[in-house]
Amino acid sequence: MDFNSKIIFHLMGLLLLFNGLFMLIAAVVSGIYDDGATLDIALASITSMFIGVSSMYFTREHKKEVKRKEGYIIVTFGWIVMSLSGMLPYLFSGSIPSVTNAFFETISGYTTTGATILNDIESLPKGILLWRSLTHWIGGMGIIVLAIAILPLLGIGGMQLFAAEAPGPSSDKLHPRITDTAKRLWYIYVGYTLAETLLLKLAGMTLFDAINHSLATLSTGGFSTKNANLAYWNDQPLIQYIVILFMFLAGSNFVLSYFAFKGKVQRAIKDEEFKFYSVFIAVFTIIVALVVYFEANVPVSDYHPMVNGVEESSFRHALFQVMAVVTTTGFVTADFSSWTPFLTIFFFGLMFLGGSAGSTAGGIKVMRHLLIIKNGLLEFKRTLHTNAVIPVRYNNKTVKEHIVYNIIGFFVLYMLSFIIGAMVLGFLGLDFESAIGGAASSLGNVGPALGSLSPLSNFNDLPMLGKWWCGFLMLLGRLELFTVLILLTPYFWKKI
Repeated sequence: MDFNSKIIFHLMGLLLLFNGLFMLIAAVVSGIYDDGATLDIALASITSMFIGVSSMYFTREHKKEVKRKEGYIIVTFGWIVMSLSGMLPYLFSGSIPSVTNAFFETISGYTTTGATILNDIESLPKGILLWRSLTHWIGGMGIIVLAIAILPLLGIGGMQLFAAEAPGPSSDKLHPRITDTAKRLWYIYVGYTLAETLLLKLAGMTLFDAINHSLATLSTGGFSTKNANLAYWNDQPLIQYIVILFMFLAGSNFVLSYFAFKGKVQRAIKDEEFKFYSVFIAVFTIIVALVVYFEANVPVSDYHPMVNGVEESSFRHALFQVMAVVTTTGFVTADFSSWTPFLTIFFFGLMFLGGSAGSTAGGIKVMRHLLIIKNGLLEFKRTLHTNAVIPVRYNNKTVKEHIVYNIIGFFVLYMLSFIIGAMVLGFLGLDFESAIGGAASSLGNVGPALGSLSPLSNFNDLPMLGKWWCGFLMLLGRLELFTVLILLTPYFWKKI
């Protein structure tokens, strides 16, 4: 095997160091609230940093070059190592004593899936709740991208890591140097997080809740500090509308946000994917709102006659749940699986849509759907005009043929992964609705699913093997299939 193993272990150590530093933040907050978990989180932080620094020290004499193969290994195993390290605060504090459950909760956080095994979230120490939200936020933009931003300090190029972490069809860059691109993305990410925190605090959330929900929103994660999730604030529409706004921003391409901040608003508005992403959400919201208003029963507790009525509540729940599923955030204001059979199927379909390329959302992504549909429609023309060269165009530019093939291949692999994922869950004892819902939700990094895994339930009752399998599907979906699956091919490990 022609791998630069030292650089792999060196960067794994760097990721563990980052993880430990973020744990320290949770330990400080735990100390402020005196929640009894401070020493446990601090010990987890020290353990993670010690292993990380040791790994970096013993591999300090390494060849400072990351090739494509090393990039795939570092990203995939980096996510696994981060999850193994990230479950230490749960285990040390006793908040989640089971290794299986702790790993599930952690990888669900890093992959921004938001599926949980916890039955009483509000009983957890504040420091643990913050750490839980931080796993979302770290995984959202990608700890790998954060590492890329500081790799020049180590004399290491980061292009191969970025390619493995963001293997989607979009090749937009904000700056010729990949490290500067990563930095700009993080500035936007942090800026949006701070802005939402401020707005949620002004709208009536406590500062602690505002911080946690902002971390979960911008990462399109979905972990909440409340057992009822965002339904806890059903009588405060402003809070939910603020979350809706930032879910929309988190599910759109962060590159477009950068252009908008630079005054190139037209470039963002005219982007084909952004237009279809917006239209999809608008149309789907209207459909759901009408069905909810005329056919589904909106509980009286979901609206307040002094501030809104059934019409507004129906629209808000429809918009919120469409946004939460399309962007794969997975926040919940109501159990969409109990509204009507039509809407259960409808939301199941939305789990396969996904947000925009270049966003923190999971799923197949709007751009891929758009290009597949365009290519499919052009096949009619190609059938009639067999000698004509009719390329797929996106944003008035010709899409290279190999990109179209890549997207079609991705779609086929995604559907195969879903089918196999559902079959395995069915084999492990889940009923049909729960199996297909759990597979679609895990692979798409959505969070809430169907059946026994519905928005009002959780993944705690999954068998042990089911939790590890869903964790694998989450990782597969978060790294967009190829990065993980290529490691399972024999020719990847052959020496060239």
